[in-house]
Amino acid sequence: MVPEQSNNDTRVWLVERTYSDDEQNLIILTYATTDGKQDYRKERALPSFTEMRDTTAAVNAAPENLGSVDDSDLQERYAAEAQRMQEAHAPNDAI
Repeated sequence: MVPEQSNNDTRVWLVERTYSDDEQNLIILTYATTDGKQDYRKERALPSFTEMRDTTAAVNAAPENLGSVDDSDLQERYAAEAQRMQEAHAPNDAI
């Protein structure tokens, strides 16, 4: 469950899910602000059949954990997807 956004945290929306190329079996979740200018990345191990963890539509990220998206095309893509997710889902929705 995504807690209510605190004064310091920024709500970011899921914009991309990729799989690691290495042997670690990681899923890389990328969340972004609705303007696409900042992103937040989470790495998660692929779940086993007995362990399921939901990926939510949004998370709250501390400012020091946000990265800058400097590529204008990527900013535009992230902004469009973050806005689409915000319009289509509640923050706690499992995606």
